[in-house]
Amino acid sequence: MKFDSMFDLMETFPNEESCVRHLEELRWPTGVVCPLCGESRKIYRLTRGFLFKCSDCKGQFSVRKGTIFEESRLPLRKWFAAAWLITSNRKGIASTQLAREIGVTQKTAWFMLGRLREVAIAIGDMGGPIHGVVEADETYMGGKEKNKHASKREHAGRGAVGKQPVIGVVEREGRVKTQLIESPSANEVHQFIKSNVMPGSTLYTDDHRSYLGLTDYQHASVNHSAGQYVMGDCYTNGIESFWALLKRGHYGIFHNMSRKHLHRYLAEFETRWGMAEAELGGRARMDAMLESASGLRLTYKGLIA
Repeated sequence: MKFDSMFDLMETFPNEESCVRHLEELRWPTGVVCPLCGESRKIYRLTRGFLFKCSDCKGQFSVRKGTIFEESRLPLRKWFAAAWLITSNRKGIASTQLAREIGVTQKTAWFMLGRLREVAIAIGDMGGPIHGVVEADETYMGGKEKNKHASKREHAGRGAVGKQPVIGVVEREGRVKTQLIESPSANEVHQFIKSNVMPGSTLYTDDHRSYLGLTDYQHASVNHSAGQYVMGDCYTNGIESFWALLKRGHYGIFHNMSRKHLHRYLAEFETRWGMAEAELGGRARMDAMLESASGLRLTYKGLIA
């Protein structure tokens, strides 16, 4: 059954048991595997709770063990709702709104979003380099100097002062990958592209000098400084659309994305973009997050460290 609203989600998963069974199917589609020892020879389902016992290591575990849900006191219904909401809102969802939607404190909602963004990072690491027709561009994230408190202004000029440079590449009608960089220098730009774009791909950029010398790619550029934005199939509208969506989320939803957590926000937007390009429905988007939750742990101490 597919669902496109919170009501559909709650009807599909009316209680904790339905959530546990669904998560078990996603995590162990071919049979339960003990997360403690990795064996699957003999696993017994215990009558109390939602526990299993492994006959090899004698350990007891649940489907939450070794996932972002481990040691969380929240019911899985709330986690399912959070996963659906974070993947269904194109510009993201603020912790204050999530707290209201699922009935938790803002601090708990912020921690939940941090864990789900950890899943988004893992999803972004899958699939290897992007390929085909690829667009590359860089942008700057952060508030304007004039809007900052006087004590936080850097007083070093205009434009990108006080902002975090970010570089990104997008596959035409496909995935996007981004990364924080120190500066858009040729060294950092080349290193990022070589790590994330398959050699031989067609690469379209603007006329920034840092893109010169990328000989492993069929490289062409448009001269934005001269008012040229399209030259046949050469344009960077795709990556610029991603930046526009990211910044609408920044200013309209989150208001502040600290440098410390910016890579997590980027992963969240990357994952949503990829799901939209793949035309996944609400159920499929949520399941993609739940399927990727295994093998990840993020404590609150680790999140704020």
